[in-house]
Amino acid sequence: MPKKIVLAYSGGLDTSVILKWLQNKYNCPVVTFTADIGQGDELSPIENKAKSLGVKEIFIENLQEEFVRDYVFPMFRANTLYEGTYLLGTAIARPLIAKRQIEIAKIVGADAVAHGATGKGNDQVRFELGYYANNPNIKVIAPWREWEFESRKDLIEYAEKNQITVPKDKMGEPPFSTDANLLHTSSEGKLLEDPWVEPPEYVFTRTKSIEQSPNKAEILTIGFKNGDPISVNEKKLKPHEILEKLNFIAGNHGVGRIDLVENRFVGMKSRGIYETPGGTILLNARRAIESITLDKGETHLKDEIMPKYAEIIYNGFWFSSERIAMQSLIDSTQQKVNGEVKVKIFKGNTIILGRKSNNSLYDNSLVSFDEAGDYNQKDAEGFIKINSIRLKKTNK
Repeated sequence: MPKKIVLAYSGGLDTSVILKWLQNKYNCPVVTFTADIGQGDELSPIENKAKSLGVKEIFIENLQEEFVRDYVFPMFRANTLYEGTYLLGTAIARPLIAKRQIEIAKIVGADAVAHGATGKGNDQVRFELGYYANNPNIKVIAPWREWEFESRKDLIEYAEKNQITVPKDKMGEPPFSTDANLLHTSSEGKLLEDPWVEPPEYVFTRTKSIEQSPNKAEILTIGFKNGDPISVNEKKLKPHEILEKLNFIAGNHGVGRIDLVENRFVGMKSRGIYETPGGTILLNARRAIESITLDKGETHLKDEIMPKYAEIIYNGFWFSSERIAMQSLIDSTQQKVNGEVKVKIFKGNTIILGRKSNNSLYDNSLVSFDEAGDYNQKDAEGFIKINSIRLKKTNK
């Protein structure tokens, strides 16, 4: 039996029921930990709610800067997309929460941690791999895999029985579930489960529809240093401030919506509606600055390893030795990824208008049709003939 438990606590119905269930089942102190990673929720009521449920040790921490600087930006250096589409907004947040939860467990002398992820999703894997990577001996409690509740009605009945306040808007079955942080908002389940049915407009919370977005484009200049964005329109900003600003601009212009069916790590397919406005701008701008600052070999190598890197993060292996090794390789290519990218944002589109860098490998004289430069066009004949040898042999 655990002596003390640290719970990842959102203050919502599910984790409030989990909190009381842990107290009743294990009869030991439960510490709550709430990470502010830019989800946009009002966090001040969480402390009072935890106190009302008898919690003595409450941690509410703003981790937005660490989230963007140490997790989002390193991931973006690889131009990461899972299954060619998903910018991994949920997946990249879990290792930070898990790491900090383990750190708090050490601070308060807890021997167990708990989370509110269900037994069908990816997050249970991500949280628990993060826990074990940071403390191999920690006890992990996953209530959704252990308790007797089977429906939201069961949770509400338990809440009412244990004097847990249930807001009126939470009494019914929610039409879908959401998860949000500074990078993205995801919505899935219930109303959204049929991949043929178009999601209603009210699902989207941080991006305007293309129809409602401005009819005038907005032009941005994004500055980069060592592969990371450092400024917007010549103004230097902290990592989380850059993402905040780009989220606002992109969201206003309807940029960053995706509707996808992804393959979960646990083996099932899932339909999700994701909004990643600022991240979409950054992905396109990063590829633009890399196009003039990275060598062909570096560019193609990064593109080859990116799907594997994305899968590692999606599956919860952020702290694995292979992710760290791949990160080292990726980061080694970024030292000369410096300069500026000019971008037009309009009606859901991110359009690259220009890119420049003191480290540019682009050679006007070499590519120009009007100048010979250091290139002798006659050399191409031998190059082509050598490369044609195997084709001539195999097509006789």
